[in-house]
Amino acid sequence: MIGGLALSFGAPLVLFGLLALPAIWWLLKLTPPRPQMEPFPPLRILERVLKREETPSKSPWWLTLLRLLLAALIIFALAAPTLNPREGQLTGTGPLALLVDNGWASGGDFDVRRTAAEGLIREAGEAGRPVSLAFTAEGQSDDATPVEANAALERLAAAAPRPIPTDRAAAAERIATALAGNHIGSLAFVADGLDAEGTDAASRSLAALTPSQAIVYAPDVGGLVGLTGADNSTEALVVQAVRPGAAAETRSFAVRAIDAQEREIGRTSLDFAAGSASAEARFAIPVELRNDIARLEVDGAETAGAVRLVDDSFRRRRVALVSGESSDLAQPLLSPLYYITRALEPFADLVRPQSANLSESIPALIARRPSVIVLADIGILPDNAREALQGFVEDGGYLLRFAGPRLAAAPGDDTLVPVRLRTGERQLGGAMSWSEPQKIAPMPDDEPFAGIAVPEDVTVTRQILAEPAADLSERTWASLADGTPLVTAETVGAGTIVLFHVTAEATWSNLPISGAFVEMLRRIVTLSRAGAGPSEGRTAADSLPPYRVLDGQGRLTSPGADVQPLQPVADGDQPVTRENPPGLYGSEEGYLAHNLLPADAELLPLPALDLGAPVEARGYGGENSVDLAPWLFAAALVLFALDALALLWLNGAATRIGSSFSRGRAGALPAILAIAAIGLIATVPDARAQEPAPTPSTEQVADHDVDVERAIRATETTHLAYVLTGDEATDEISRQGLAGLSQFITAKTALEPGEPMGVDIAADELAFFPIIYWPIDASAPMPSETAIGRMDAYMKQGGTVLFDVADDPISGLSSGNVSAGQRRLREILADLDVPPLDPVPTDHVLTKAFYMLDDFPGRHTGSQLWVESLVRDSEGGARPARGGDGVSSIMITSNDFASAWAVDSQGLFLFPTDSADPAQREYAYRAGVNIVMYVLTGNYKADQVHVPALLERLGQ
Repeated sequence: MIGGLALSFGAPLVLFGLLALPAIWWLLKLTPPRPQMEPFPPLRILERVLKREETPSKSPWWLTLLRLLLAALIIFALAAPTLNPREGQLTGTGPLALLVDNGWASGGDFDVRRTAAEGLIREAGEAGRPVSLAFTAEGQSDDATPVEANAALERLAAAAPRPIPTDRAAAAERIATALAGNHIGSLAFVADGLDAEGTDAASRSLAALTPSQAIVYAPDVGGLVGLTGADNSTEALVVQAVRPGAAAETRSFAVRAIDAQEREIGRTSLDFAAGSASAEARFAIPVELRNDIARLEVDGAETAGAVRLVDDSFRRRRVALVSGESSDLAQPLLSPLYYITRALEPFADLVRPQSANLSESIPALIARRPSVIVLADIGILPDNAREALQGFVEDGGYLLRFAGPRLAAAPGDDTLVPVRLRTGERQLGGAMSWSEPQKIAPMPDDEPFAGIAVPEDVTVTRQILAEPAADLSERTWASLADGTPLVTAETVGAGTIVLFHVTAEATWSNLPISGAFVEMLRRIVTLSRAGAGPSEGRTAADSLPPYRVLDGQGRLTSPGADVQPLQPVADGDQPVTRENPPGLYGSEEGYLAHNLLPADAELLPLPALDLGAPVEARGYGGENSVDLAPWLFAAALVLFALDALALLWLNGAATRIGSSFSRGRAGALPAILAIAAIGLIATVPDARAQEPAPTPSTEQVADHDVDVERAIRATETTHLAYVLTGDEATDEISRQGLAGLSQFITAKTALEPGEPMGVDIAADELAFFPIIYWPIDASAPMPSETAIGRMDAYMKQGGTVLFDVADDPISGLSSGNVSAGQRRLREILADLDVPPLDPVPTDHVLTKAFYMLDDFPGRHTGSQLWVESLVRDSEGGARPARGGDGVSSIMITSNDFASAWAVDSQGLFLFPTDSADPAQREYAYRAGVNIVMYVLTGNYKADQVHVPALLERLGQ
């Protein structure tokens, strides 16, 4: 005892080395004289000039003392001194059974537990007692066979905390098996302070060994905290956490949000109220920053439970938007995607197609890995787009569809809708209608929209009906007050198809302009997962390889050889095991976060244990015991450095170094400049002559010139275009007919069209032409899927196609008996996403675009002119002006306009009309003028229908 402090030595025999200090002093003091130097006589004059170097015959006393002190410090350090060593803790004889917790809860202070276990093992070794050591977070390879203390110390030194729960029952069973039939002198349990599954079973196994002494080390777990969840909601990021039991005191922790580059994005406080075992922390940071978060951790906790990893499902979703409406109707408040965009823009990343051609745009959108794809009034999809969407949904994506005229007119065999739909729509005042607008019923509690309140003034005046089915109610997420479905959904593979039976804008219902619509869309996006679809070569049910895993201190590291791929489960959380520790499973392209604590996790303190003997409860009190060896070695190292500096000073090395540097400064300057020049040359870009760009071939130049020339010719003035069908006679009639119409338009209007231009719809650019005339002949080849897809994109981008069937009159588009030409037209329309069609009504803009007409004859007069159905107003009446001041993208007739307009080079008519009355040809030309003016000017003439109301308001 020295001043109340106890000092002990682990290797006291080393202290006998202090007896060697006098010998060391004698060796240091005894310095042999230097040899006598006799200068050569002729150089005696030089000897007198040069300064004589004098060397002392013995070392200075202070240098000798420094070296003696250095030797003494090394001897004391090798003797392993310990300040305030622990007193003996073990009693009795026989093996020591030592159970050590090395699960996730021990990660923050595992060195303290190691020190406690090391003290027990050393004491057992001094008494010659074997040690049976087992760790609770190891597998069956952890052998608990009794060994000598040195071997146990080696195993203890190699042990590390694991980021997994403990399995005390298995570890205790290994000890019980290894010590079966032996008398147990001492049983020690170095615990992490938490209760765990299997603790009672472990107690029974250890108590069966009937030890004579039982010691339990249990720390204070007040500072232990675990993160159980993270919700990236619209307003903020909310983190859920738990602590052991319901502690009486209030305690606060700091939670950090870290991105993938280990940068801190945010920090907030996690406050536990007195008596509460759970708490929440909120990160009020922008959602863009929240999407960059890679993990959440409690500052300073250093345990796997205090870390919450996040994956793609946590991040902001990507939503692809596709509209079936023509682009010229995409105006604010009238666009089908306007309200969807406003609802999701603050919450998700929105992407739009680069092309109106669905065959190209939908696969391109899926390649960008969206979570949700929104189809607003898309009725007919090309085959490759349908297959791509089918695969997207089966791989886990959400397909959100909205009704509209195109979907209402589509065939009833669509597989990308959750329920079978009736053809046509149910509207206020029409067939299958209701007498007043319907309200929306309260959202069911067991459906995804539960809790969303719909205002009383939200009503529906028009919808698409679902065919009755036995499972219709199971697929209904929301319904109207009369029980008809409003939103239906179906699970397909790993994904879901959701259908709103109303439009995405306010023509069929005022739901899109309500707050409930925003909540419904966000709820659907939240249900989806980010980056839907597994990575290439893997389905959603395949196992995920380990990418990065947590270690015992909660740090992300590379997975070890014992980590196995993770098999995702459909329901519940995948348990954390030694083979599947917490971490990220998958690849850099996409991964799944496998976290330690589930959402319902509870942390409970270690209860009192029955170990078959009176339990001595001890804390980790090794803080007062100090190992002095490291400090003594450090002091010896400092003295060694001082000795080296003293030698340099005594020999004058510092002076020589300084003078040498002064002399060498001028010589070093050129070398420094040379090195700088070499570095500068190395950074100069390669000055070699660049290879000339490859010269394009003659064919490439020719093709480029043709394309540019055609583009300039098509855009320098307005041209009427016709489809090149492959039949020379048909194509010539189309050219002559449009030429005759162009001449008439030039003579009667201010428009001067250029010469008609034929277009190959599979190759040529179609956007140059406002209208394309397409004669349908059954003998002409059927257009390819690519060509029809390009034509569909042209129509959606604002173009108009005039189909003219060269045979029997078209009396209806749904009749059973049709001619060969009409059958070919149906085959073409089957691949086009067209809205419902009606004959031109008497108040349509086409009847007054330039001439006042009530019929649209051509060479024949038996067919009506079919255009897109007019939008119904709130009272059920037809509105001659379509929403958005647009133009019908499709017109259909069989009156053979081109033959009625066709003229030769002399301006003479080529084909007679059905009637000998010349007025028929005049009206045919007038019909053509109205069609062209309608296409070019839109429906501005529709304002004429408001003239009576305007005059009434003016008092006239």
